[in-house]
Amino acid sequence: MTHRGGRPDDDSGTGVPAPPDARPAAAGRGRHSLADVLPALLRALGEPGAGAGPDIAPVRAAALLLIDGLGAQLLRAHAADAPFLASLPDAGPLRTGFPSSTSISLASLGTGLPPGTHGMVGISFRAGPGALLDSLPWTSRVGGRAVDMRQRFPPESVQPLPTLFERAAAAGITVRTVSQAAFAGSGLTRAVLRGGEFRGTRAMGDLAAEVIDAVTGPGRRLCYGYHADLDSIGHRHGPGSLAWRLQLAQVDRLAALITEHLPSDAVLAITGDHGMVLANRIHDFDTDEDLQRGVALLGGDPRARLIYTHPGATADVLAAWRAALGAHAWVVPSEQAIDEGWFGSVTDAVRDRIGDIVVAARGTAAVVRTVAEPFIATMPGQHGSLSNAEQLVPLLLATSDT
Repeated sequence: MTHRGGRPDDDSGTGVPAPPDARPAAAGRGRHSLADVLPALLRALGEPGAGAGPDIAPVRAAALLLIDGLGAQLLRAHAADAPFLASLPDAGPLRTGFPSSTSISLASLGTGLPPGTHGMVGISFRAGPGALLDSLPWTSRVGGRAVDMRQRFPPESVQPLPTLFERAAAAGITVRTVSQAAFAGSGLTRAVLRGGEFRGTRAMGDLAAEVIDAVTGPGRRLCYGYHADLDSIGHRHGPGSLAWRLQLAQVDRLAALITEHLPSDAVLAITGDHGMVLANRIHDFDTDEDLQRGVALLGGDPRARLIYTHPGATADVLAAWRAALGAHAWVVPSEQAIDEGWFGSVTDAVRDRIGDIVVAARGTAAVVRTVAEPFIATMPGQHGSLSNAEQLVPLLLATSDT
C-alpha cells in the first residue's frame, strides 16, 4: 500500500501505527536542520552567508561538539543524567535529514547541504556498477572481506562539493577538527570534513583539551569536535539503558569541562547526528527468500534501506517488501521518496545512488542482514529512519558565563 497524506502518527519510535493514508514528511518539528549549524556559526564569526539558520551572537571563536547519538527526545527524557546539558538554552531542535545516520548527517553538517545534493544517501550506497560503498569505513565487500575503496572511489570525487571548513579556512579562519586518531585521513573525513588541521584523540581528556586549545589562540577560530561513545553504547545496550545513561553523564561532564575553559569571546555549540530507538521487530533479509527475490544490491542500514533491483523486477520487489513488512515500514519507489523530499533536493549526479526502492522502518522494526552484517544485526539500538526520536537533535549553546 502506498502511504500518502499528512504527518505520520508514528513519529516517536514507539510503534503507534499511522493512519492508512499517512506518509513520512521530510520536514516537521524542528525549524532548522543540521545543515544550518555551521553556516550559523560562520555568521557568528563574521562571515556573511545566505540561508536559514539559528541566530548565534557574534563571537571571535566557535567550537562545535557533535555527540554521536545525542537525540533531542533522549536528552529530554534523561535530563536528570545530564544536568549541565539540560540547563543550556536550546536553539533547536534540528532535523537531521534522511537517512538519520552518522555519515549522512556528518555530510550535511560539513557541507551545509541535504543528502540529495551532497550525495551521501545511505550508510552504504551504490557508488559504481555493482559496488556498494560502506561510507563509514569507506570499504566494499569483495570475496567476503572488506576492501579499502579510497583509491577506486576517491572521497573527494564521491563528495566533490566544497565543505564549510574549506570555506572558513579560505576566509582566514583557523580551522581544526578534533576526532579519534583512527579517523585521520579516513574516507569519510576526506569526503565531508576536509579543510583545516586534524588533531587525533584517544580519550575524553585530550578531546576536551584539544577543543579548548583550538579556540583559545588569537584570531578567528572554528573547531569541530566529535565524540562517538554515546552512540556505541546505545547500539550495544540500547538507548536509555543504565550503561547509556552513565555514558550520557560522562558526556555531560565533558561539555561542562570545555565550557569552564572557554575564552570569554567564544561559544560552544553542542549537537548530535541522530537519536536512537530500540529495534525488536526484526526482518532478516539474508534468510528471507521473498525479500531477496529480484534484489541486486541492498544498501543502507537496518532502519533505512536502499534497494537496487534487477532490470524489470522493481514492481515485484516493491510488492514483496510491502507484503512482508506491512505497517512496519514505508516501502516506496525511489521516485516517490524523492518527490516527497525525503533526501532534500536531489541532483542528477546523485539520483542513481538512491536506487529503485526506499524503505524507512516504523515503530521498532528493522531489516537486518545476519550474514552480511552480523554485528549490526545483533544491536538492540538502531537509527536511520524518519521518526522524531531518530530525526530530532538539540542545538545547545554555552559560553564561559553560562
